[in-house]
Amino acid sequence: MIAMVAGVLLGLWVHYNGSPAQVDAFTGGINIVTDIFLRLIKMIVAPLVFCTLVVGIAKLGDIKTVGRIGGKALLWFMGASFISLLLGLIIMHSLSLGSELNLPLPPAGATTGIDQTTVSFKTFITNIVPLSIFDALAKNAILQIVVFAVFFGIATASIGEQGAIVIKALDAVAHIILRVTGYVMYLAPIAAMAAIASVMALKGPELLVTYGKLILSFYLAVLGLWLVLLLIASAFIGRRVIALVMTVKDMILLAFSTASSEAAFPRLIVELENFGCSPRIVSFVLPLGYSFNLDGSMLYMTFASLFIAQAYNVHLSLGQEISMLLVLMLTSKGVAGVPRAALAVMTGTLYNIPQQGLLLLLGIDQILDMARSATNVLGNSIAAVMVSKWEGELDRPAVNIK
Repeated sequence: MIAMVAGVLLGLWVHYNGSPAQVDAFTGGINIVTDIFLRLIKMIVAPLVFCTLVVGIAKLGDIKTVGRIGGKALLWFMGASFISLLLGLIIMHSLSLGSELNLPLPPAGATTGIDQTTVSFKTFITNIVPLSIFDALAKNAILQIVVFAVFFGIATASIGEQGAIVIKALDAVAHIILRVTGYVMYLAPIAAMAAIASVMALKGPELLVTYGKLILSFYLAVLGLWLVLLLIASAFIGRRVIALVMTVKDMILLAFSTASSEAAFPRLIVELENFGCSPRIVSFVLPLGYSFNLDGSMLYMTFASLFIAQAYNVHLSLGQEISMLLVLMLTSKGVAGVPRAALAVMTGTLYNIPQQGLLLLLGIDQILDMARSATNVLGNSIAAVMVSKWEGELDRPAVNIK
């Protein structure tokens, strides 16, 4: 938190005292720190997901147990996604924030300059299965790694003593990577300060004034979503939900400041185990959640798509809105937890809505991305706790790995 405040002050000082060339030089230089930190995190994520998921599945014991826990996790994921969509739909209809712009439709054939990610149902299903596990690991394709790890974990558990050797080795590797994570996290405050300083130096407070209503509405919606999810969780775990928030608050702040939920993933595993979640459930549910449970991204996509439609006076029936949002819910699965990922997916998914409207959000996407990344972390933390509770393994002792 101190680093974030320092980043805001540093960024504003540069914004007001530097020339445009100096601001560009400052942001270009300080972004190196954030880029290095995110690269270090990416270096860790893929092997950590593979090792923890294989060990978690192998410890579950059999396909029946994997199916039961996976079913409960997916039930929570779909319910949370639906709540996110519904909340965004209600808020955007009640506020009609984009209508104030009253923009003319862009000419046919105009381009956005944003890389498009068109995902058909066939492409989505096909891309779940990796061509090569090494290719998936190299690209940090979490969903593909999850699929291979599920097969590998079940097969490892089925061969008895020989499999036990592999499980023990991968468990040791996972602990080593978590130790590496501890080293990397020493850079987290510096990376957070750099990320905040960069966006504030470049955009300045004027950005908050121009898009103040949208930013404020989205952040209030995020807080509303947090409240709803935490209230649902409290119905099962009671007042421990407060302890959960306090346990993962640093990881939420890290995801918020870097606009990357992946940045919080390695340490989040340890914190959830320290909270009392079953290690085998955390190592199974959390990687799955990073592919299927992106509550913040779902809320953002609802806000963004309806904001653009309202800005261009494009009328969508309720059926069209629901259909579009369901498509977004499908195509968002497997979205990388890195900055701008949701924006890239939306460029290939919006229909009957000008894609050029995404340029309206590009300038403030960093600020919105920070909130949705933090929400993704909290949502997946709640999911791991809920599944552990439903399995009767919430209070299982865990090893505190520093």
